[in-house]
Amino acid sequence: MRRAPRGHNTHLLERYFMKIRSVLLLLAMVVALATSAQTDKKQFLTFGVAFYNLENLFDTINNNGKYDLEFSPNGSRQWTAQKYQCKLANLARTISSMTTPATPKGPAIIGVSEIENRSVLDDLVNQPALRKWNLQVVHHDSPDRRGVDVGLLYNPRQFQVIDVTNHLLSIPSNPRFRTRDQMCVTGILAGDTVSIIVNHWPSRLGGREESAYLRAAAAQLSAHIADSLWAIRPNQGVIIMGDLNDDPQDQSCAGVLGAQRETDNIGPHGFFNPWWKTLDNGTGTLAYKGQWNLFDQIIVSGTLLGRNDAGLRYSNCKVLDFHFLKNHQGYPLRTFASGKWLNGYSDHFPTEIFLVKEIK
Repeated sequence: MRRAPRGHNTHLLERYFMKIRSVLLLLAMVVALATSAQTDKKQFLTFGVAFYNLENLFDTINNNGKYDLEFSPNGSRQWTAQKYQCKLANLARTISSMTTPATPKGPAIIGVSEIENRSVLDDLVNQPALRKWNLQVVHHDSPDRRGVDVGLLYNPRQFQVIDVTNHLLSIPSNPRFRTRDQMCVTGILAGDTVSIIVNHWPSRLGGREESAYLRAAAAQLSAHIADSLWAIRPNQGVIIMGDLNDDPQDQSCAGVLGAQRETDNIGPHGFFNPWWKTLDNGTGTLAYKGQWNLFDQIIVSGTLLGRNDAGLRYSNCKVLDFHFLKNHQGYPLRTFASGKWLNGYSDHFPTEIFLVKEIK
């Protein structure tokens, strides 16, 4: 058998090693590109900011005469310790479900309404489902005749409170009118100063149009609080949240407050209302006579719309309509209906927005 010349074997080896070098070079280029892509990919911290109307979170003690009598063991609702504990456990289940892959420890901030006093919030945050989060409470007694207030829960590992102010809504044409104060909580979130104005605007009792002037006055007060904040820190973020008893397109929100549905022409001290499109798509937070409303809004200032790349900015919003919060019609499963105790949660779904900040 003839052997290949020595020179021929050497040539084959050289060609083999050239192919190996080409493959290695190609692999090196792929690794370099992948590394570069990972380096260029931006990373963000995400923070949840939520609101929840707790629907008459009362203890069992009658501290407010006839306005509080129904939520007592001898009242019309026969509000016993057992029912109160069931209500607390249900609300804690809802709040403990407010987690996402980006916010595994829940929202940094949760505004609440329809609470009787500080102690019911203390009882709520100490429920087994929430105790691990170590949520802190901000509360103030309002002059509301029915005895309900607004409040704020926050995770101290994410949000640090530096100031709290409370603002009375006065109606010159109706000096005896009393409602919930607006609570403004200012703190540090991801290194940025943010103020949250927690609201529960006057209801539609007596008719939507007839009571509209009360909610217009409430919107004007919220705008005034925001202007006062910007007079001190022009670049800070402001969030107006609450049960506004109006929809995004109503005059109080769209007209008086000027909360717009698109971000294009909003200045730093204007407001963006992301809930227009949610309601347009058929999703609300409460239902009345088979029609959805979206009263539970979280409205953000132009200073949170990403003009400053280094700061917090609004990302997205959602109605937290968890399956267990719904009745068989898909509406909120409330605590009572037609005088019957349903062992439900609330007549409102919670809402949440997400703020993001780039990691440098």
